[in-house]
Amino acid sequence: MVQRTQQTSNSTGAAPPPRWRRLATTSAAAALLGAGLVTGPAAAAPSPETTATKATDLDVLFVGAHPDDESGRLSTFGEWGERYGSRVGVVTITRGEGGGNAVGPEEGPALGLIREREERAAVGTAGVRDVFNLDKVDFYYSVSAPLHQQAWDAEDSLERLVRIVRETRPEVVVTMTPAPTPGNHGGHQEAARLAAEAYAVAGDPSRFRSQITKEGLRPYAPAKLFLNSARGSGQVGSSCPRAFTPTDPTDDVYGVWAGERAASGKTWALVEREAQRKYASQGWAGFPDPSTDPEAIGCDYFTQVASRVPFTRGDQSAAAASPATMLQGATRQARGGLPLGTGLELTGEDVDVVPGQSVTLEARLTAPKRTRLVRAAGAVTLPQGWSGTTSVSFGTVPRGTTVTRTITVTAPSGVTANTRALVGLDVRSGAGAGSTNQKLSVTPSVSGTQQLLPQVAEFEEWAPTVGLPQLRGLVTPVLTLPSGGTRTLGIDVTNHSDAAESGTVTVDLPDGFAAADDTISYEGLAPGATQRLDLEVTNTDDTLPTSNEGGVGGDYGYTITTTSSSGSSTTTAALELVPTTQVGETAAPTLDGTVGAGEYAATIDLSRRWEGEACTSPADCSATGYVTRSGDDLYVAAEVTDDVKSAVLAASDCKRHWRVDSLEVAIDPDGSSENTSTTFKIGALPFTAEGQSCAARDADHTQGPIGAFPMSGEGGSDETTLDPGNVAPGFEMASAVGAPYTGYVIEMKIPLAALPATVDPDRMGFNMFVYDSDTQDKAGQTRIGWSTWGGVQGDPYRWGRVELGGGAPPEVESVPPKLDFPGLDSLDSPQSIEQAVRSGVGLSGLPTLAPRSTARVRRATQRGDAVVVTVDVDKRGTAHLFAVTGDDTQQVGSVEVALRPGRHQIRIPVTETPSSVLLGFDPDRRTGTASSSVRVR
Repeated sequence: MVQRTQQTSNSTGAAPPPRWRRLATTSAAAALLGAGLVTGPAAAAPSPETTATKATDLDVLFVGAHPDDESGRLSTFGEWGERYGSRVGVVTITRGEGGGNAVGPEEGPALGLIREREERAAVGTAGVRDVFNLDKVDFYYSVSAPLHQQAWDAEDSLERLVRIVRETRPEVVVTMTPAPTPGNHGGHQEAARLAAEAYAVAGDPSRFRSQITKEGLRPYAPAKLFLNSARGSGQVGSSCPRAFTPTDPTDDVYGVWAGERAASGKTWALVEREAQRKYASQGWAGFPDPSTDPEAIGCDYFTQVASRVPFTRGDQSAAAASPATMLQGATRQARGGLPLGTGLELTGEDVDVVPGQSVTLEARLTAPKRTRLVRAAGAVTLPQGWSGTTSVSFGTVPRGTTVTRTITVTAPSGVTANTRALVGLDVRSGAGAGSTNQKLSVTPSVSGTQQLLPQVAEFEEWAPTVGLPQLRGLVTPVLTLPSGGTRTLGIDVTNHSDAAESGTVTVDLPDGFAAADDTISYEGLAPGATQRLDLEVTNTDDTLPTSNEGGVGGDYGYTITTTSSSGSSTTTAALELVPTTQVGETAAPTLDGTVGAGEYAATIDLSRRWEGEACTSPADCSATGYVTRSGDDLYVAAEVTDDVKSAVLAASDCKRHWRVDSLEVAIDPDGSSENTSTTFKIGALPFTAEGQSCAARDADHTQGPIGAFPMSGEGGSDETTLDPGNVAPGFEMASAVGAPYTGYVIEMKIPLAALPATVDPDRMGFNMFVYDSDTQDKAGQTRIGWSTWGGVQGDPYRWGRVELGGGAPPEVESVPPKLDFPGLDSLDSPQSIEQAVRSGVGLSGLPTLAPRSTARVRRATQRGDAVVVTVDVDKRGTAHLFAVTGDDTQQVGSVEVALRPGRHQIRIPVTETPSSVLLGFDPDRRTGTASSSVRVR
């Protein structure tokens, strides 16, 4: 298989410049010949074009990171297709090659083929035919969008996605949540950011200009952008579209009830569940049916975050309850609404308003290309107590013309700061009526906020660059504090007014916390400036619960009050306690699968539920961890109680440990990692089919198998087999499993020199997780551990803290993390090639090349156990040929060969009679791809 350079990430570890800086400058914020298989070149002759010539025209495009990301909204997409004829497509940035596999040992590109086939089958259940892959690599679970930007080459990904948007021209874009909310997969965040950026720039002819000047595409701006999520509370049943209460009343949230019935008589919830079961590799094949009572079925909820067309507010009115409401103004005209093709926006360069001050908004009304808007006028709806422009006149707007008007809005001096306000604009003309709105953020003259985590600060700067400032503030500022420990807390004070300010900042900490000085002064803060004030905070009560057992979801909330010449304002923040322990030195424990008395210096509780189902009893799942230091080695152990043994994997399948009973150990050497690429993580299986335990590094600085180790107990073996490319030099392990099975013990030796950086003995990050599976389908049910929050395995800042005794740790030279993972190329996917032939949209988000000017299949004839294919080639390159059969494009033979211009006879050995042959062609200069097909005679 020929791997293309775009498939693997930059392995240098150097992060690209922040993409938001580039966006801010835009107007949007803007092989070899196969032996015996090629019979040689011949003069090419004209042949009929065998690829599709009409590009796909979509109504709705969903953008996700992995196969199955769309699965929770297939009931809505299916209903839109069946009821309204909406054509829905899906962009999947990766094929999920880094995920688990419950159906076999495949990983990497081989797993990508499986997951693509599953995705196409799943979305097909809901009537979706078009799945576009960007061929970016999937890697381990991480909650870091910046790490995904680096691995995916964010600018290249955006160019590919913009190309697909310009080729498919969807009116509605739906994506995931871009904010770094706790536990939100970094791939999901980055997919959503790319979708928002494509929405912002695809209509800008100055962005990716060669797509227009060389490829013949046209700029195209989608009409609406939605997130496939909503913040708030709702209920089940047919009233769920009208019964949702948003956390932020200014949010436009829409619900589509999944209890409606499809033409088949099934509820759309059941259609969606049948689709989800197609994801067998993810352990979803056994998902149960939804309720047979439609009134026990809930809604799919979506939040509109941008619109260029008139829309109906997502509120509790009957008008907002129809499944068609989200489409109105974009693909469907609302009853009595402005004609389809009308543009209507209310925007502002600055949507932050200080109490008593004003902001200017711009109202833009665009007439459809074929219809003028006669005597158009707008009524402005202001929040209660606000003042400003209440009406605007657009006059008669000629066809295809935009008229702009200015609206001024003033906030009352007594309005509560740190809140949101909504300004509405209702436009009427002789052709109908329509509405739009704009969120404003009420900002105090001077604000004091707890310092943000790096990934949150980066997101807050990004959101306004794509015209989505309303997404700011979705993440509560949190910082962690070791139980019983002290840390310096940063309070960022910003002057939003137009004059220098002085004042104070006071923190009102919860019980069990104290500050050296709870009030700090600031002086002469210039307009627009930010100053950080440092505050030393101590957890004075080390009996307070830590992790997700403490506070509300683990948060100990507090308030920050900031005074200025105009009064005071209050913001909220939270501290999160992480468990801590002191680890002294002992003699080296014996690695025999038994925790002997006095072998370990520290004991930690691993029985806290982290994710999944709660343990029904200590016998069901509970664990104790042990840690000690001996010289330059760290020793860890876990005694796990478990009454049901999971599936048993082969030692060769020692990866993706979360599928079965397993232990994970995570170490952040200096306690400063933003993501796990600079940490050390071990996943260990206590038993394998060969009677050994095994371990592998996963989701960290340097992933890969470590080897198999001794296992005592029934069927155990004392053999050690290290992987030749050992990624953890000096690592040792042993396990013990009893009969009957009641759990297991794992002991490990981890050399400190094997970590990716030198240990800071005062603040080393440390965690242990236990995965519990009570089934044989390679799907876990419960996760427990030491420092526990949702998604904590990807959040090093939330790991526990270890104070390490003994001498100075060994010095470790830091090297860039491993990020060069293999991904599947669409040229190696017959299903992707088949779609490219059918739709006319190229592979991988790369330029679509004409087969007539590059390479094309001319004919295919079966001869015995092979198919002989005639290929006409005009440009040197690599041909990926697949003999396939059936509607689902089952591969029965394939060949990959390098070809030079001319006519070639290529032999493809086949395992059964094919129905057609597919060709994906990659010119040597890799300027794009060409796809074609022919029936087998």
